[in-house]
This record gives sequence, structure tokens and C-alpha cells, in this order.
Amino acid sequence: MTIDLTRRTLLQLAGTTSLAMAAAAAARAEGHAQGGGPTYASRTPMRVGMVTLRVRNLDKVADYYRDVIGLTVMERSGTAAKLGTSGVTLLVLEARPDAAIEPRTAAGLYHTAFLMPTRKDLARWLVHAASHRVPLSGFSDHLVSESVYLDDPEGNGIEVYADRDPSQWQWSEGSVKMATDELNIPDLLSLTNPRIPDYAKAPDGMRIGHMHLRVGDLAQAESFYHGAIGLDPTRRRSGAAFLSSGRYHHHLGMNVWQSQGAGQRDDQSTGLAWFSLVMAKPELLAAQEERLRKGGVKITTIADGVEAIDPWGTRVRLLRV
Repeated sequence: MTIDLTRRTLLQLAGTTSLAMAAAAAARAEGHAQGGGPTYASRTPMRVGMVTLRVRNLDKVADYYRDVIGLTVMERSGTAAKLGTSGVTLLVLEARPDAAIEPRTAAGLYHTAFLMPTRKDLARWLVHAASHRVPLSGFSDHLVSESVYLDDPEGNGIEVYADRDPSQWQWSEGSVKMATDELNIPDLLSLTNPRIPDYAKAPDGMRIGHMHLRVGDLAQAESFYHGAIGLDPTRRRSGAAFLSSGRYHHHLGMNVWQSQGAGQRDDQSTGLAWFSLVMAKPELLAAQEERLRKGGVKITTIADGVEAIDPWGTRVRLLRV
């Protein structure tokens, strides 16, 4: 199969007429800052493990993550689907056929960011997405990374990205420099043959590099995810904050762009049920549990770890490796 993958084709998929407009769309999706790093992101003391979403149409959404992102369906029933790559679970979908769609003004998921192992993998995936005419919502160069944005069939945001080498990240007084510039599509596509799609499935090294959440109050969110969970601030901008473990540019983004003042989430609606942070060492999990208890955060013991709930009802699981 061959395709005519041109800049015009990609811009049409992004619903725009110029790279500047696509970058602006990415700015709205990311708040002028974003990124991730495969091996680096996974070597930090804490890293994102997996995500669970509540969805109305299980088959449609599961097929999307299989066909568009390339995840392997590891288990599937009438009520749930487990997807991942190389035997590692990255995404669980829970069927809620009667649930209301969670509004974008509510706290919850902004996007799940799938991190490609290499820039070439990102190029191959972009050819795959274009060849299947997958609608895109933006693409951008964030200095620390290069990113493409899209939404699943029920409006759950997705980012697919690749990191630049951490040696190229620029830090100043504990803050990492990020931006939303035009993605150099020709340079990215020079890494692969844009006329012959060869992305059959997600690469073995794909992981969830970071999560980006909608929250109701930024200071309250920072108090929970920094003060209680223990992630370190790496950047703050108008209406958004970014945190990480081990000087990654961010494992977690949070914003109030659409959700300022949001109250408790409806756990009967679609959207993010929970996500996990995996501890690199068992003793770190014990330390985190003690930190949460001292901070007055209610926690529940679960298999392989503990679960805490953020101020808006999003569950965060802290798990041992």
C-alpha cells in the first residue's frame, strides 16, 4: 500500500491550513509545554504505569486504541478490555454503557501521553495515522519533545510523542524550558518512508510517559500531587503546572483552563477512573505511604500498593514494581 503523505494531507487531518495553526491547536491542547522520555522517564524513582478509563462503547474504544495507537488487546470480555505492548499493560477500559459522557469542564483526564521509544517510531506512527485518515487535533515541537494530539471516540485526549535527548533539555533554577513551536514534519518524516506505512503495532518500548489532568484549583492540586504524592515541580505557567520524579520534564501535567472551580467528579460518568505511579524500589513505596499518612490523606491498601484519591475524586495508585 502506498499513500501520498504530504504536508497538506497532515494539515487536513488536523483540520487546519498551516503549521502555525496546528501549533496553536497544540498550544491549546498542552498549554505551551509538553514532552516525555522513554528510557529516562522509566528510570526515575516514580513513573506512570497504567491508566484505566470508563467508556460507554467498549468495543469501539478498544478497537480504536488497537488500530490507531497499535496496542495489543491482551484480555477482552463483555465488561472490560486490557491493552498494552510486549506483555506490559498500559490501558484498561471498563464498560459503562449507560454512563454520561464526562464534560470537558469537569476535573478529570486532559490526555494520556503515549511515549514512543524513538523519534523514528513517532515518524512511523504518524505515517500510519495519516494513511488511515485518523483525525488529529494538533502537532507541535515542545523543545524537550515532539508531539501529536488526537482524541479517542469518546473524547478522551491522547498525545503520542517522542523525547529529545535529556542532554538537550534546558533547566534554569529548577524549571525546564518548554514551548509550543511548529513541528518540523518534513524532518520527522525523513526518518521513514512516508509512502509505505510499516507501523503494524506499538513498539515494545512504548510506555505512558505522562498524564495530564484537568483540576479545579491549581494550588490545591499542587498541594496534593507535590505535597502529598511527592512529585517535584518542573514548570509553572498561567493556569497550568508540571511535576515529575527524578528531573524528568514532567510525569504529570495539571491545568484549570476549562475546569477552574470544578467540584467532585461523578464516578458514574465516563473518563479517567484511575492511573498508577510505579515505585522503582519497594522501600520508596513504604516511604510514600508514610508520607501520605502524615499528610492526612486517606489511603486504601490494595494489591501491590496503596490508593489515594485527589481532591476531585481521581484515584491514584502507588504500586511497587
